[in-house]
Amino acid sequence: MMEEALESAETIIKKWDPNSQSYTKIISMFRNSRKEAKEFIRCIRDLRRAMHFLVSQDSKSDKLVLAQNLMQIGMSTLEKEFFQILSSNRDHLDPDSASGQSTISSNSEFEVVMENDDDDDVEDAALKKAGESISQCIKSYKLIRKSIVDEGLHLLGIEKVKTSQFQKMDWGVLEHMIKNWIKAAKIGVTTLFRGEKLLCDHVFSASITIGQSSFNQIAKEAGLNLFMLPELVANKEKKQHHHERILIFKLMDLYAAISDLWPDIEMIFSFDSLASVKTIVLSTLKKLKDSIHTCLREFEVTIHKDSSKELTPQGGVHKLTRTTMSFISSLSEYSRVLSEILAENPLKRNTRLLEYYFTAPILEDEHVNNHAFSVYLASLILVFLCKLDTKAESYKDVSLSYIFLVNNLQFVVVTVRSTRLKSLLGDDWLTKHEAKLRSYAAKYEIAAWTNVFASLPAKTSTKLSPEEAATCFKRFHASFAGAYMKQSSCDIEDAKLRDELKVSIARKLVPEYRKFYEKYLLMLRQDRNIEMLVSFKPDNLENYLSDLFHGTAIISGSSHSASSSCCSIGCVKN
Repeated sequence: MMEEALESAETIIKKWDPNSQSYTKIISMFRNSRKEAKEFIRCIRDLRRAMHFLVSQDSKSDKLVLAQNLMQIGMSTLEKEFFQILSSNRDHLDPDSASGQSTISSNSEFEVVMENDDDDDVEDAALKKAGESISQCIKSYKLIRKSIVDEGLHLLGIEKVKTSQFQKMDWGVLEHMIKNWIKAAKIGVTTLFRGEKLLCDHVFSASITIGQSSFNQIAKEAGLNLFMLPELVANKEKKQHHHERILIFKLMDLYAAISDLWPDIEMIFSFDSLASVKTIVLSTLKKLKDSIHTCLREFEVTIHKDSSKELTPQGGVHKLTRTTMSFISSLSEYSRVLSEILAENPLKRNTRLLEYYFTAPILEDEHVNNHAFSVYLASLILVFLCKLDTKAESYKDVSLSYIFLVNNLQFVVVTVRSTRLKSLLGDDWLTKHEAKLRSYAAKYEIAAWTNVFASLPAKTSTKLSPEEAATCFKRFHASFAGAYMKQSSCDIEDAKLRDELKVSIARKLVPEYRKFYEKYLLMLRQDRNIEMLVSFKPDNLENYLSDLFHGTAIISGSSHSASSSCCSIGCVKN
């Protein structure tokens, strides 16, 4: 049987030996015929068994010398074939090709040597040569696959960045880099590194040790290079600048992307030799969390410290309201990240005040506990609303201060209702603040229109004389004209709120004026100045009120001209 194995091996091996007369001109055995490739590997395995037998019988026999020479030729051939496979399949050798049908048979050529590693009795030069050939194969595999991984990262746009250069980069530039990195990292981890790990596990399935060592040399440097950017971002000094609000979202994007990739990272870089890659990832996540937490705290401090005196002249929505609510509503889109961060490290709060002010809703459909995040958002908006109260006090006109509060609170409520904030703050929060909004509107009516309401006689008053009625008409005209001129400059941006407020004023004013008008108009018909005394018809008051809250001021130099202006408008509308 040993002689037959030697004869068969000699025929098959020399067929692929360039120095043999029977050498085939075919460049690659594995490409030409899978059947012949399997037969070649089988004969190498049989030759190895024959050599073991011959060593045990006669370590100096001629047959053993022949077997040694054949093994050297066979292993050199396999080494060449393996290199050709790796080189010619750079773009195609992936986990899908590393299946049971792969041209690389991990349980064949590698197994030949690996089973010999612990055999102290076999010391001949041929098996040493076989071991050297396999070592060369492994070296070739590492070099070629490492170059493929490095090239893959390069094509994804991942490049090494010097720390000194990075620290000088503007956050505007980094924003673009971070966006590209997130896309590249997902492909890099889930496709490039994961695929390389699966391929390496398959090729070196006969030896876990060699497989781990190979993957370490292929992927370690590239892995560290991949996660260099987020580490640099996490370590970069965060100065106060106009990009600071953009910054937190880029940090959260990074944090979310890396967190999502962590299960794959943990699986791919599971060996102790690759622990440094996992260490840098975990360290980066920790630093990103700290940076995000700091940004949240600093944003709140910024609201507290805002001391700008600029006011909207018509009581409209303040710029601070727009930017603050835009920022807060954007934060709400990162509930998973921020819920995790704030649950671990909540910001300090006046707990009693907050419990009285806000009850976090229970979100049954959520997979993440949002309680800490909901409390943070509610407290942040509370801080902002207190700042609005302070700004409202700067208005000299009380009615205008309430218009300001109405406009800005309405903007806050609408933003909450139309964004993710609604589910995080809950219906109870909306109900409370809508009630507060109605309260501001009512206080505006009192401040702006009380004199107009009071100019009409009380319901319980006795019948007026013509002189008293005339005086009452004059008083109503003057007070309405003054209020109309003053309030016409106010601006309520929300159309629904604007109409509701006008309707509310009209319901209180028009019916009472109509009763007075109809009761005393006939009494004054004989008065030659009737048109001056009765400038407004009841049906036209709503028309005058419809002009309000569009921010169009009626300019007049005196109270007399104000009355005249309003009177002339009344004549036109009549």
